[in-house]
Amino acid sequence: MPIEFFPIEVTIEDIVAQIFVSRRITRINQYQLKYVLLAKDWLDEQEQTLLNRLFYGVRHGLLRIGE
Repeated sequence: MPIEFFPIEVTIEDIVAQIFVSRRITRINQYQLKYVLLAKDWLDEQEQTLLNRLFYGVRHGLLRIGE
């Protein structure tokens, strides 16, 4: 699998929006989230809310994980 680099400008908001539109968390989305989250020292309230909604969607079967 080729290594893909993600631009610094990618935000949690962008990634979560893409996930909700497709209703699926792809491997690329997982890597993007990990990249962005590890690059941050802390999350603001809006980012925490978005991640909580993402987790809710996964727990309740609203989002699929995988290709």
